[in-house]
Amino acid sequence: MIEAVNITLLLILTFAAFSVAFWLYSSSKSRPIIHSLSHPLVTAPLIVSTVLFCTDINYQQYREANQPLFFLLGTATVALAIPLHQQFHNIRSLAKPLLVTLLFGASFAVIIALITAWLLGASMDTLISVTPKSVTTPIALGIAEKIGGQPSLTAGIVVFTGVVGAIFGPVLFHRMGIRDDRIKGFVLGICAHGVGTARAFEISGKCGAFASLGLGLTGAVTAIILPWLVISFLK
Repeated sequence: MIEAVNITLLLILTFAAFSVAFWLYSSSKSRPIIHSLSHPLVTAPLIVSTVLFCTDINYQQYREANQPLFFLLGTATVALAIPLHQQFHNIRSLAKPLLVTLLFGASFAVIIALITAWLLGASMDTLISVTPKSVTTPIALGIAEKIGGQPSLTAGIVVFTGVVGAIFGPVLFHRMGIRDDRIKGFVLGICAHGVGTARAFEISGKCGAFASLGLGLTGAVTAIILPWLVISFLK
């Protein structure tokens, strides 16, 4: 009985934290800088972390209590096929440039992450956990478990990567004069996965569809190739 109450309270904490974070995000639209920095994936984890720290609740307990949400995260990723289908005519006409961008963007993201972590003195275990940082969380966790990484570390890096991309991506697009929503969306999907895709849908439906494509293809390519490369290297 006590265990069921604890699980319920931790689930309520998640929904309450997201509700407060989303309210802060929505109410700051008139101030672009604050609006970007108050993204729910920035403020909600801070709220949850503060509560867990003050109440001395172990993160593992929190994760287990929110297991249903992890399942729904994968379901939500699959649901991105709907906007993809709606924009299929545009995607088919741009197959070649999209493929080149995908291969370069996905590989470059992994290489830069590994070089940066290595230069900072990261251990082999950390390097392995960093490699799936540019794919959406459900896929990244599966890859991390497959190649012997730390899923919790991978999840944190994935979320951090997505938040940074969602915050600074649109700013860079504006500075570089990129106005095509197809380019914005595809780049956000590759570099900032789920968080970037959510941000892309705020820009336009077309932007969101191309972000979904970038997210899905990057996840598929990485899930197929990365475990094989890491396991071959470790051998």
